[in-house]
Amino acid sequence: MDLFFRILKFGLTGFLGMAIDFGATWLCKEKIKINKYIANATGFTLAVTNNYLINRVWTFESTNSHWGTEFGKFLVVSLIGLGLNTFIIYLFHQRKNGTNFYVAKFFAIVIVFVWNFLANMLFTFR
Repeated sequence: MDLFFRILKFGLTGFLGMAIDFGATWLCKEKIKINKYIANATGFTLAVTNNYLINRVWTFESTNSHWGTEFGKFLVVSLIGLGLNTFIIYLFHQRKNGTNFYVAKFFAIVIVFVWNFLANMLFTFR
């Protein structure tokens, strides 16, 4: 049952991160007119920072005093996730013309969620 609640907490944290990610991406892409992939990376970076802090305290209840190392691990997992995220967006948006950028981004987030949870549970916060 602990795993269920941990996944739920991770999902809720991820949902907040997704809102931050989408909001920042939209702001950068649509209003500031930054390249869509750079806008995507910006939204992602803001969401990762938020998600690390919440996951450290709430989801995984980490007491690791070496938070810098822990954040580094979280960042590595997240950067791999960013690579997967960007690749999935590229496949859906560029290769399948007609798939809306934000729909492709949503699919990427869902797929990368599984990677992020498992990698953080087994590597970052073990």
